Amino acid sequence: MNSKNKSIAFTAPHYAASQVGQKILEHGGTAIEAMVAAAASIAVVYPHMNGLGGDGFWLISEPGKQPIAIDASGTAGARAQAEFYQGNQTIPARGGKAALTMAGAVAGWQLALQHSHTWQNAIPLAELLAPAIGQAEWGIEVTQSLQDASEKTFNELAKLNHFEQFLIKGKSLKKGKILKLPVLAQTLTTLAEKGLADFYQGTIAKRLAEDLAAAGSPLQLSDFQRYSAQQVEALTVSTSIGDLYNLPAPTQGIASLIILALYDRVQQLAKSEADLIHLLVECTKQAFLVRNQYVADPSRLTRPLNEFLGEDELGKMTKQISITHALPWPHVAKQGDTIWMGACDEQGRMVSYIQSIYWEFGSGIVSPQTGIVWNNRGTSFSLEPDNVNYLQPGLKPFHTLNPAYAALKDGRRMVYGTMGGEGQPQTQAALFTRHVYQQKPLANAISESRWLLGRTWGDNSHNLKIEHDMPDAIVSNLINRGHDIAIVDACNELMGHAGAIVLNPSNQVIAASDPRSDGRAFYPVG
Repeated sequence: MNSKNKSIAFTAPHYAASQVGQKILEHGGTAIEAMVAAAASIAVVYPHMNGLGGDGFWLISEPGKQPIAIDASGTAGARAQAEFYQGNQTIPARGGKAALTMAGAVAGWQLALQHSHTWQNAIPLAELLAPAIGQAEWGIEVTQSLQDASEKTFNELAKLNHFEQFLIKGKSLKKGKILKLPVLAQTLTTLAEKGLADFYQGTIAKRLAEDLAAAGSPLQLSDFQRYSAQQVEALTVSTSIGDLYNLPAPTQGIASLIILALYDRVQQLAKSEADLIHLLVECTKQAFLVRNQYVADPSRLTRPLNEFLGEDELGKMTKQISITHALPWPHVAKQGDTIWMGACDEQGRMVSYIQSIYWEFGSGIVSPQTGIVWNNRGTSFSLEPDNVNYLQPGLKPFHTLNPAYAALKDGRRMVYGTMGGEGQPQTQAALFTRHVYQQKPLANAISESRWLLGRTWGDNSHNLKIEHDMPDAIVSNLINRGHDIAIVDACNELMGHAGAIVLNPSNQVIAASDPRSDGRAFYPVG
């Protein structure tokens, strides 16, 4: 889409949020300011995927500098102990007991904006939140994605107290209908007037704490008051084509980096598209074995994760990859819904950002005083004492979220990412290898047929899912190598909502959004 400045670009999985971000950029705002405005907007227009009651992770890149990472994921509340779940084999996925971790997204907005304010004079917070407030007041048009999520979760969530704000006359949402969120609009207005800290220290915090307690959540006001987002050191790996960056524990960023680092070592074996897919799937298996054994709250790491990005460990994993045979699978898969967005401002500053409430509509707990739906990310904790993700107050559960950034040796810089739980590292690898190694146009690299190893969106199978429009010859080739394949519909949402922005050394930018989403990419054309 056209833009007046050749270097500004924004991409999001919902066109309205992308438009909000792009307008901030066109008015001279920073990539961070654009992202906060879009983050508030997409919390309104894509409420099944993300919201103020969820988490966020940031990668912020200035030209010529190492990227800054922000971990805005929530910790388990002080009362969230195994004793609280007596009688449960696992932590419930829905309801009050599922709402056990703090929401970090808004604290992440606050910390990121503090960094933005060191760059240039700030756009007032009220101006950044105004579009989201308007969308919540006037109503949003229900998309197919929102309808599908509403229908899928209706029997489970419609009976929960206060969930009616995500229903129309007691029934599931239908595409094209208008959904108004007036209570959420008022909450955003309060934040605009009082500042983002009010979410944790003020009126909104008190209201949320009251409503969560009434719903049976272990979270208390003191959990809000002690929470803060953190600036952390990004994980990085050097490859033949450049330096790749992602988020450290508790995210699966290590898996995303291992996949691409391993592929860089075996790329010469790829003589066909079937070879490329096979190799990426095998790299994925090696990465997931590491991820599943080691990734947890940073305090629980038994080894520094960057060791797995070193020569010795990558060499060991490379030896386990065969060009002719698939490694037998399955393993325990991770699910989740979220949104990824990217921004590039006129100074070439780039943001890769991800925001999530985990499953569709999170815990299903809606705060009646604020209109905020709370995440269920705490279900990633285990109630087994010997598990690396054993529930403990103050700790963070494993996160599928991981926004990516790359500084390529040819001078290009790239932010990219996707939603999709287990599929996030795989989709990142697909779009990155297609664009960077195969040199396909960015839009094609994202839109072409994809695959997903493992379970996602409530599916319990561990096979290799491939979209229906993948050529039959490639599918047959993969079956012959031992892959257990299931065919799914083409342009399938379970493959994620990918997006990317690439800025070249002459400050020309391209961006793309996934046709599997309701998104749009804005960037200068011609």
